[in-house]
Amino acid sequence: MKTTENKSIKIIIADDHPLFRRGLKHALEETNDIQVIGESSNGDDLLSLIKDCIPEIILLDISMPGKSGLDLLKQLKSEHPKLPILILSVYPEEQYAVRFLKAGASGYLTKESAAEKLAEAIRKIAGGGKYASTEVIEKLAFDFSNSDKAPHETLSDREFQVFGMISVGKSLTEIGVELSLSVKTISTHRTRILEKMKMKKNAELIRYAITRNLL
Repeated sequence: MKTTENKSIKIIIADDHPLFRRGLKHALEETNDIQVIGESSNGDDLLSLIKDCIPEIILLDISMPGKSGLDLLKQLKSEHPKLPILILSVYPEEQYAVRFLKAGASGYLTKESAAEKLAEAIRKIAGGGKYASTEVIEKLAFDFSNSDKAPHETLSDREFQVFGMISVGKSLTEIGVELSLSVKTISTHRTRILEKMKMKKNAELIRYAITRNLL
Protein backbone atom coordinates (compact mmCIF):
# COMPACT_ATOMS: atom_id res chain seq x y z
CA MET A 1 0.00 0.00 0.00
CA LYS A 2 1.55 3.32 -1.04
CA THR A 3 1.89 6.17 1.37
CA THR A 4 0.53 8.68 -1.17
CA GLU A 5 -2.74 6.74 -1.34
CA ASN A 6 -3.34 6.98 2.40
CA LYS A 7 -4.95 9.86 4.24
CA SER A 8 -2.67 10.78 7.13
CA ILE A 9 -4.13 11.19 10.61
CA LYS A 10 -2.93 14.63 11.72
CA ILE A 11 -1.91 14.85 15.38
CA ILE A 12 -0.40 17.29 17.88
CA ILE A 13 1.91 16.07 20.65
CA ALA A 14 1.57 18.00 23.92
CA ASP A 15 4.32 17.08 26.39
CA ASP A 16 6.86 19.18 28.31
CA HIS A 17 9.78 16.80 27.70
CA PRO A 18 11.53 17.58 24.36
CA LEU A 19 13.29 14.22 24.21
CA PHE A 20 10.03 12.35 24.70
CA ARG A 21 8.31 14.41 21.98
CA ARG A 22 11.23 13.78 19.62
CA GLY A 23 11.17 10.05 20.27
CA LEU A 24 7.42 9.90 19.84
CA LYS A 25 7.53 11.88 16.61
CA HIS A 26 10.29 9.65 15.24
CA ALA A 27 8.35 6.50 16.10
CA LEU A 28 5.18 7.79 14.46
CA GLU A 29 7.08 8.84 11.34
CA GLU A 30 7.72 5.12 10.78
CA THR A 31 4.01 4.67 10.08
CA ASN A 32 2.50 5.55 6.73
CA ASP A 33 -0.74 7.04 7.98
CA ILE A 34 0.05 9.25 11.00
CA GLN A 35 1.49 12.77 10.68
CA VAL A 36 2.71 15.01 13.53
CA ILE A 37 1.68 18.55 12.55
CA GLY A 38 2.57 20.32 15.79
CA GLU A 39 4.20 20.09 19.21
CA SER A 40 3.51 21.89 22.48
CA SER A 41 5.19 21.95 25.89
CA ASN A 42 2.36 23.44 27.99
CA GLY A 43 -1.38 24.00 28.03
CA ASP A 44 -1.41 27.66 26.96
CA ASP A 45 0.78 26.94 23.93
CA LEU A 46 -1.42 24.00 23.03
CA LEU A 47 -4.60 26.08 23.11
CA SER A 48 -2.95 28.67 20.81
CA LEU A 49 -1.51 26.01 18.50
CA ILE A 50 -4.91 24.40 17.91
CA LYS A 51 -6.17 27.73 16.53
CA ASP A 52 -3.38 27.77 13.92
CA CYS A 53 -3.47 24.15 12.80
CA ILE A 54 -6.41 21.80 13.07
CA PRO A 55 -5.41 18.33 14.34
CA GLU A 56 -7.55 15.23 14.18
CA ILE A 57 -6.19 13.95 17.53
CA ILE A 58 -4.21 15.44 20.41
CA LEU A 59 -1.71 13.31 22.35
CA LEU A 60 -1.85 14.93 25.79
CA ASP A 61 0.53 14.48 28.73
CA ILE A 62 -1.38 15.02 32.00
CA SER A 63 1.61 16.40 33.93
CA MET A 64 2.66 19.54 32.05
CA PRO A 65 3.45 22.88 33.74
CA GLY A 66 0.55 25.20 34.52
CA LYS A 67 -3.07 24.08 34.28
CA SER A 68 -3.65 20.55 35.58
CA GLY A 69 -4.16 17.75 33.07
CA LEU A 70 -7.79 17.28 34.07
CA ASP A 71 -8.59 21.01 33.88
CA LEU A 72 -6.83 21.30 30.51
CA LEU A 73 -8.73 18.30 29.17
CA LYS A 74 -12.05 19.83 30.25
CA GLN A 75 -11.17 23.17 28.66
CA LEU A 76 -10.15 21.47 25.41
CA LYS A 77 -13.40 19.50 25.31
CA SER A 78 -15.39 22.65 26.08
CA GLU A 79 -13.74 24.65 23.29
CA HIS A 80 -13.34 21.76 20.83
CA PRO A 81 -15.98 19.16 21.79
CA LYS A 82 -15.44 16.99 18.73
CA LEU A 83 -11.63 16.87 18.99
CA PRO A 84 -10.46 13.43 20.22
CA ILE A 85 -7.78 13.42 22.92
CA LEU A 86 -5.50 10.50 23.77
CA ILE A 87 -4.00 10.78 27.25
CA LEU A 88 -0.34 9.80 27.70
CA SER A 89 0.76 9.32 31.28
CA VAL A 90 3.52 7.90 33.46
CA TYR A 91 0.80 6.79 35.88
CA PRO A 92 -0.71 3.29 35.73
CA GLU A 93 -3.94 3.02 33.79
CA GLU A 94 -5.91 1.61 36.71
CA GLN A 95 -5.18 4.72 38.78
CA TYR A 96 -6.30 7.48 36.39
CA ALA A 97 -7.86 6.18 33.17
CA VAL A 98 -11.52 6.06 34.22
CA ARG A 99 -11.42 9.62 35.60
CA PHE A 100 -9.96 11.01 32.37
CA LEU A 101 -12.25 9.01 30.10
CA LYS A 102 -15.25 10.26 32.07
CA ALA A 103 -13.94 13.81 31.61
CA GLY A 104 -13.99 13.38 27.82
CA ALA A 105 -10.74 11.71 26.77
CA SER A 106 -10.97 9.17 23.96
CA GLY A 107 -8.17 6.97 25.24
CA TYR A 108 -5.50 6.43 27.87
CA LEU A 109 -2.01 4.99 27.43
CA THR A 110 1.03 4.82 29.67
CA LYS A 111 4.19 6.36 28.26
CA GLU A 112 6.00 3.04 28.38
CA SER A 113 3.60 1.55 25.82
CA ALA A 114 5.18 0.29 22.60
CA ALA A 115 5.01 2.46 19.47
CA GLU A 116 2.84 -0.16 17.79
CA LYS A 117 0.29 0.11 20.59
CA LEU A 118 0.29 3.90 20.33
CA ALA A 119 -0.29 3.76 16.58
CA GLU A 120 -3.11 1.26 17.14
CA ALA A 121 -4.72 3.61 19.70
CA ILE A 122 -4.46 6.60 17.35
CA ARG A 123 -6.09 4.68 14.50
CA LYS A 124 -8.90 3.39 16.69
CA ILE A 125 -9.65 6.85 18.08
CA ALA A 126 -9.48 8.39 14.60
CA GLY A 127 -12.15 5.90 13.60
CA GLY A 128 -14.44 7.13 16.35
CA GLY A 129 -13.60 4.53 19.01
CA LYS A 130 -12.14 4.67 22.49
CA TYR A 131 -8.88 3.06 23.55
CA ALA A 132 -8.09 1.58 26.96
CA SER A 133 -7.80 -1.85 28.50
CA THR A 134 -10.85 -4.11 28.60
CA GLU A 135 -10.96 -3.74 32.39
CA VAL A 136 -11.08 0.05 32.21
CA ILE A 137 -13.72 0.11 29.46
CA GLU A 138 -15.88 -2.30 31.48
CA LYS A 139 -15.45 -0.20 34.61
CA LEU A 140 -16.43 2.89 32.65
CA ALA A 141 -19.47 1.14 31.19
CA PHE A 142 -20.80 -0.30 34.44
CA ASP A 143 -19.67 2.58 36.72
CA PHE A 144 -19.12 0.51 39.83
CA SER A 145 -20.83 1.56 43.02
CA ASN A 146 -18.82 3.44 45.64
CA SER A 147 -18.38 0.25 47.65
CA ASP A 148 -16.32 -1.17 44.78
CA LYS A 149 -14.14 1.92 44.42
CA ALA A 150 -10.75 2.67 45.89
CA PRO A 151 -10.98 5.61 48.35
CA HIS A 152 -9.42 8.14 45.94
CA GLU A 153 -11.94 7.21 43.24
CA THR A 154 -14.80 8.52 45.41
CA LEU A 155 -13.39 12.06 45.24
CA SER A 156 -14.79 14.69 42.88
CA ASP A 157 -12.44 15.99 40.20
CA ARG A 158 -11.65 19.12 42.24
CA GLU A 159 -11.14 17.09 45.42
CA PHE A 160 -8.87 14.72 43.54
CA GLN A 161 -6.85 17.67 42.26
CA VAL A 162 -6.47 19.12 45.79
CA PHE A 163 -5.63 15.66 47.14
CA GLY A 164 -2.81 15.38 44.58
CA MET A 165 -1.40 18.77 45.54
CA ILE A 166 -1.55 17.98 49.26
CA SER A 167 0.19 14.69 48.52
CA VAL A 168 3.22 16.47 47.05
CA GLY A 169 3.53 18.67 50.14
CA LYS A 170 1.86 21.91 49.03
CA SER A 171 0.29 24.07 51.72
CA LEU A 172 -3.37 25.12 51.62
CA THR A 173 -2.25 28.67 50.80
CA GLU A 174 -0.09 27.49 47.88
CA ILE A 175 -2.94 25.36 46.55
CA GLY A 176 -5.36 28.26 46.83
CA VAL A 177 -3.05 30.56 44.87
CA GLU A 178 -2.46 27.95 42.17
CA LEU A 179 -6.17 27.16 41.76
CA SER A 180 -7.36 30.77 42.28
CA LEU A 181 -9.49 29.69 45.23
CA SER A 182 -9.66 30.96 48.82
CA VAL A 183 -7.81 29.14 51.59
CA LYS A 184 -11.21 28.57 53.22
CA THR A 185 -12.46 26.76 50.11
CA ILE A 186 -9.32 24.62 49.93
CA SER A 187 -9.69 23.83 53.65
CA THR A 188 -13.26 22.69 53.00
CA HIS A 189 -12.05 20.44 50.16
CA ARG A 190 -9.38 19.01 52.46
CA THR A 191 -11.96 18.22 55.13
CA ARG A 192 -14.18 16.42 52.61
CA ILE A 193 -11.19 14.51 51.23
CA LEU A 194 -10.21 13.28 54.68
CA GLU A 195 -13.81 12.30 55.44
CA LYS A 196 -14.31 10.41 52.17
CA MET A 197 -10.99 8.61 52.49
CA LYS A 198 -11.54 7.95 56.21
CA MET A 199 -8.29 9.63 57.22
CA LYS A 200 -7.39 12.23 59.82
CA LYS A 201 -4.26 14.04 58.63
CA ASN A 202 -2.20 14.99 55.58
CA ALA A 203 0.51 12.45 56.36
CA GLU A 204 -2.01 9.65 55.78
CA LEU A 205 -2.96 11.15 52.41
CA ILE A 206 0.69 11.36 51.40
CA ARG A 207 1.37 7.77 52.47
CA TYR A 208 -1.71 6.59 50.56
CA ALA A 209 -0.66 8.44 47.40
CA ILE A 210 2.82 6.92 47.55
CA THR A 211 1.62 3.34 48.12
CA ARG A 212 -0.92 3.66 45.29
CA ASN A 213 1.63 5.16 42.84
CA LEU A 214 -0.46 8.32 42.52
CA LEU A 215 2.48 10.74 42.66
